[in-house]
Amino acid sequence: MSSPARPDIDRMVAGFVRCLRRGGLRITIAQTLTFRRSLEATGIGDGLDVYWAGRATLVIRHEEIAMYDAMFLAFFHHNSSGFRQRFDEIIETPASAGDDDSGDGDADGDPDPENSLRYSASDSLQDKNFAEFTAAELHEAQRVMADMRLRAATRRSRRRRPARTGDRHDLRRTARAAMRTGGEPVRVARTRNRERTRRLVLLLDVSGSMEPYARVMIRFAHAAVVGRAHVEVFALGTRLTRLTRHLGTHDVDDAVAAATATVADWSGGTRLGTTIAEFNQSWGIRGMARGATVVILSDGWDRGDPGEMTEAMARLHRAAHRIVWVNPLKAGPGYEPTARGMAAALPHVDDFLEGHCLRSLSALADAVATR
Repeated sequence: MSSPARPDIDRMVAGFVRCLRRGGLRITIAQTLTFRRSLEATGIGDGLDVYWAGRATLVIRHEEIAMYDAMFLAFFHHNSSGFRQRFDEIIETPASAGDDDSGDGDADGDPDPENSLRYSASDSLQDKNFAEFTAAELHEAQRVMADMRLRAATRRSRRRRPARTGDRHDLRRTARAAMRTGGEPVRVARTRNRERTRRLVLLLDVSGSMEPYARVMIRFAHAAVVGRAHVEVFALGTRLTRLTRHLGTHDVDDAVAAATATVADWSGGTRLGTTIAEFNQSWGIRGMARGATVVILSDGWDRGDPGEMTEAMARLHRAAHRIVWVNPLKAGPGYEPTARGMAAALPHVDDFLEGHCLRSLSALADAVATR
């Protein structure tokens, strides 16, 4: 049987993913897209093909298999042999199986826009500039950022742990074990360095020129704080404001509201050199920036002395493991880092990235995970 048209596959994928999410599985946008591509390759004529395509792309942990099996059977009415008939029913009904939405829909059977494939909106937003986002698009972007798996970079600790293939002998453990075998060292114990998570420090410029991007990046910062350990967030304006505690709650709206209310100079002026120097003095050099990955989101516009910026960035670079500067203006055609603050900071930056769209945030997540 030939494969159905792409819109048919899209509707089936949308309904099935919604069903899995109601069952408690966390399905990301990337997984959904991979699932759809696998169905385009295999077709949906055989329910077993669909089962294994979903099992391979949508299930990450072994303990999720039982829930996936139950949701698969519930969604396709426990009937693999009548799979095509059940699929036709899904196509005719915009809402997924198990939904009790009562919308009338269009008379010609076209899907209700509210029931269209969830990832189609975020997919079209991947390259859209944050400054052009509507409130609805900002909400969709928040869901995408929450699905991002922000991997933590690691560093080698001086502390050591037992390891079967370690690079050093553990003479004490070897001798202790030999006492149980008549003094013969039957097994040589080894150790290796422990791996520790690197701290991530986010410094967000919240001045007026950065406001359209700051309102998105503060949501990215919230996803980082609740998604992994050892994350610190500060706002850079005319003064330095620590936001970590306010972004710790899982409700993103409450967290962002509390954080923005704390920043007295939100969407005001900016003194980048002064605030970075204050971070160094009060937090960074005392330990927070040592060995950390520091991400600075700013367009580089600074009203202060460029010499102060140069000195502050040089000091921060000596303490940090890596400095990533995210500048939304970098995506513009013919951009040159000619702003005084940006020109002074750039020699002390390890990675200079764009930060104007969701796709650029994926590049930022990769940079943060770099060891």
